Amino acid sequence: MSLTILAVDDSRTMRDMIRMALMPAGFTVHLADDGVHGIEVLGGIEPDAIITDINMPRMDGFGFIDAVREQEGHRATPILVLTTESAPELKMRAREAGATGWIVKPFDPAKLVKALQMVAG
Repeated sequence: MSLTILAVDDSRTMRDMIRMALMPAGFTVHLADDGVHGIEVLGGIEPDAIITDINMPRMDGFGFIDAVREQEGHRATPILVLTTESAPELKMRAREAGATGWIVKPFDPAKLVKALQMVAG
């Protein structure tokens, strides 16, 4: 199953790790370095799922999720939050904004692949 993923994270290392986890599994990976850039990239692709960090400059993950959900074509696109944060109130806020799931860094590449296949497959 070939899925197209948009990964939004301000850490180049994390973007590289996500790409290296997903590409061998046959995913097409598009990367953005913050929420503003993520919305720009989203304008040119149709992702099967989106991965986003929470703590980013210019537009954080919550703002990014809100902006994605405001777009007619992406109201149902699965969004996984990939973050170092694990506070229940942040998870609740992300879910209320429209996030589909929550994965805490550091992530297990096989679990990330499986989670994406589950939500986007």
